Amino acid sequence: MRTAGRSVRARLKDRVAASDPGLLRLTAGLRTVGAVALTLAVLAVLRTDVTHLVAGAMAAMAATFAIREKQRAAQAVTLALGLPVALASVSLGTVLNARVVVGDVFFVVLIFCAVYGRRFGERGTALGLIGFQVYFLSLFVGATASALPALCGAITVAFACSAVVRFAVVPVSPAGVLDRLRQAFRARLAQLVSAQLALLDAGPDEVDKRLEDVREGTARLHETALMIQARLAEGTPDESVARLVQRRVADAEIAAERLGLLLLSARGTERADTLVLHLPGAPAPPVDRPAAPDEAVATLRRDLAALRVLVVRLGEAGTALSHVRNRLLGYRDEENLPPAPPAVQDVFRGIGEAARAVLGLRMALGGAQDESDDTPATARSREEMDAEDAAIDAGEDGGREEEPAGLRRPTTRAAVQVAVGSALAIVGGELLSAQRWYWAVLTCWIVFLNTASTGEILVKGYRRLLGTVFGVVAGIVLAGLVGRHTWTAFALVLLLIFAMFYTAPLSYTLMSFFVTAMLGLLYTLLHTYSLDVLVLRVEETALGAVCGAVAAALVLPVHTDRRTNELLGTVLGRLAAVAEAAVGQLSGGPADDLLDKARDLDQALGELRAAVQPLTHPVTPLRTRRSTAQYVVALLETCAYHARSLAATAELLPSHPSIAADPRLRGAARRTVRNIRTIAARVAGEDAAGEVETGASIASLLGSGVVGTPRYGRVTDRVLRHLERLDEAVTGLARPLEVPVAAPRE
Repeated sequence: MRTAGRSVRARLKDRVAASDPGLLRLTAGLRTVGAVALTLAVLAVLRTDVTHLVAGAMAAMAATFAIREKQRAAQAVTLALGLPVALASVSLGTVLNARVVVGDVFFVVLIFCAVYGRRFGERGTALGLIGFQVYFLSLFVGATASALPALCGAITVAFACSAVVRFAVVPVSPAGVLDRLRQAFRARLAQLVSAQLALLDAGPDEVDKRLEDVREGTARLHETALMIQARLAEGTPDESVARLVQRRVADAEIAAERLGLLLLSARGTERADTLVLHLPGAPAPPVDRPAAPDEAVATLRRDLAALRVLVVRLGEAGTALSHVRNRLLGYRDEENLPPAPPAVQDVFRGIGEAARAVLGLRMALGGAQDESDDTPATARSREEMDAEDAAIDAGEDGGREEEPAGLRRPTTRAAVQVAVGSALAIVGGELLSAQRWYWAVLTCWIVFLNTASTGEILVKGYRRLLGTVFGVVAGIVLAGLVGRHTWTAFALVLLLIFAMFYTAPLSYTLMSFFVTAMLGLLYTLLHTYSLDVLVLRVEETALGAVCGAVAAALVLPVHTDRRTNELLGTVLGRLAAVAEAAVGQLSGGPADDLLDKARDLDQALGELRAAVQPLTHPVTPLRTRRSTAQYVVALLETCAYHARSLAATAELLPSHPSIAADPRLRGAARRTVRNIRTIAARVAGEDAAGEVETGASIASLLGSGVVGTPRYGRVTDRVLRHLERLDEAVTGLARPLEVPVAAPRE
């Protein structure tokens, strides 16, 4: 019974970890709710009136969510600086509220300064947010000079309570977040293996659905890997350990993605294209179950389930687990493969490589190590990884380029755009309502947060308006249920605040829904609730979104095409850098910092993926552009996968006993790298005459000596396949990007 209870708890823990990597959303929700609840409790003991309770709750929210630094000391400094900023902001808001013109001008100046402060990093961003939100607070509660001392007291209590919750009640350390992200990676890896197992057993009618599950699991695993990479520096004081974890996470991600491709190939009539795993809605290859013995298929199903057990029980030790690991690692040797068609044997090899990656994760993350039951294959895998670890420890980090100093035009542009849009929102908002015009300004401010192009601002404005409309309906229902019950309303406010912060990274529409529903309750507490007020909220929101869009489109505009082309050029440049460096190292050239280059490529691709959302949004009327954008991003993800795989193989060269440099690779891959740079130049408008070259396959360019090597029996053959797939994907980019393709040379 106890074992069953532990199993249920373990599964529940894994599910939570996989759904919220690092528990970042849960932490944000608990911190904010805790800060607000503690503020309300303290102010209630001090017998504060409802207006100041609302002000304290809003100030606690602002003090909690504005601070984003990862180190506690930096958070404490920002919080300490935020209090005088908040007090100054609320004082000026109170004094200038009665002076319409002067107050409006100052509000626009404050908005400009708050946005411009982003150039000073996370602290400048936080202080700007606090200044704006507290000024908005003074307008929302209708602050007066006579009530200013009590209002300042409530804000001071809110900041103190926020500090208590942040540093004592819900403390978070970079090392703790990183540890939870590792657990999330393990949980998502197990989910991906489960999805691959379901794909193996899927019939013709359900294969597309199972493929979509594998596609989603692969993307979620990659997302978690990027989150781990972003937190390694702060969460791991030892740089060599950080690089080791980064390497093992990358190995596991590549092995899992490759295993999915091998499964698709084993099911179909032809080898699966990597694009199938990255293009949403792409159909599965034609199903043709392999003519393999039933025993081999049953063994394959059993070993996939065994691989999942190894992932789930990553930190545990035991004789049974050792025997399972030894059996799977044995598939890396040709003589241990079950009798089956070549495509099915490739899956067994892929399982062996995945088991090796899981062993590497176990060693890097400090899991229990028991070598007493190791077979020769397992012992060899450990020796290989120990040699790789030593090579990583001996490597020198060349350092990262610092961001350019001085005035940065994107920050200035955003500040000017928000200031102009806010001025328009003030004028239009006051025409709608002389008392609640600030809702239009708030919406205009928010649609510019974390956006970089006109298209992104339009999509964010649309989502905010949609969430507001549905939130108004919810607000009407909740206000009717609560009536005049003050503490019941505050309890619901706390629940909505948690939902708001927990869902914010998932859906901006949902977050806007919870915000608007919460505001309906706050209006009820302030005794200013009415249906007209909530309808006005929708009108002001629409006005603010329109003003933001107009400012973004007319004032120093950054059109979506320009933004995506800039990011596309960055991705192509980094792709060429990774491919060239990896092939150079595989050809016998000097070692390079391939891990950092691959991480830079992934980050650039993530930024491009976010930037094309306006083009791929379901409501876009430009269906052809939507399909083209999705296809280009999928091709780039395919290219990135093969480049990462080449980089991971090249990293093994100094230490792996079965991998040797092949000087022929440099010449064979020269065309691919040249094509990437040609496409990048055409996208940037630098070389209108450039053409993508085609010709003989990479295998034929290598000449004799490769044909006839065992399928996946030698690393040279695997490198060759990645090069060929990369070359095909790069050539495939030419058509949607309108780059001419030269006729093959004789």
